[in-house]
Amino acid sequence: MSEQVWPSTLWIVRHGESAGNVARRVAEEAGHPVIDIATRDMDVPLSTLGVKQAVAVGHWFGALPEAEQPTVVITSPYLRARETTEWLLGASGVDRQALELVTDERLREREFGILDRLTWAGVRERYPDQAEFQAALGKFYHRPPGGESWCDVILRLRSVVDTLSREYCEERVLVVAHQAVILCFRYLLEHLTEERILEIDREHSLANCSVTTYTYDPGAAKKGRLALRSYNFVAPLAEAGAQITREPDVPVAPK
Repeated sequence: MSEQVWPSTLWIVRHGESAGNVARRVAEEAGHPVIDIATRDMDVPLSTLGVKQAVAVGHWFGALPEAEQPTVVITSPYLRARETTEWLLGASGVDRQALELVTDERLREREFGILDRLTWAGVRERYPDQAEFQAALGKFYHRPPGGESWCDVILRLRSVVDTLSREYCEERVLVVAHQAVILCFRYLLEHLTEERILEIDREHSLANCSVTTYTYDPGAAKKGRLALRSYNFVAPLAEAGAQITREPDVPVAPK
């Protein structure tokens, strides 16, 4: 019996540019405290560019040999992630009947609580104590009232990792999720420290529709392990002429 307990391949794709990303950029550039968007965060759709990005990465998946294409797709329930999944799969030409397609609430965006829809200027103006707490604690541990820290996201993702190893052994799994979720996956799968994952976050602005890839390495541990092969891979977007965007999903302090 094979000792492999992991998917053969795991791709994690950030959703395409959303209307929320665009609205946040406009508000940040204008110095406004509040992002002008009327819907709940989970109902924010892709922008027109986000659709183009999803189609571009879908073509990349479709160009893979059939034996290397996804067999399982797991997506965040947020609209921008589900739309990314639909456009990606539609452009890929992958046989939808042969796929297991799952929506998993554990992959949702980090929840921001009272800081939702605020720019950094808005956080400083309305909740100066929270700005101080975030500066002191860092995003790994700072939990805004009603929201989540990265540790909270990591806690729910631990059960996702268990699901991957229990239900999708030897499958080729595509996950469509969010910026913080992808970084927290890296923390878990690579056994990183707080210092290292925050360093990676500072070094790389995670692009919309970027692809992070892991493959099973049987020699990496007693029963093997998923090994990182690429991170923040944007060649499919560049090759298709789709603009690469890197807007964050959170209030960002000026550097």
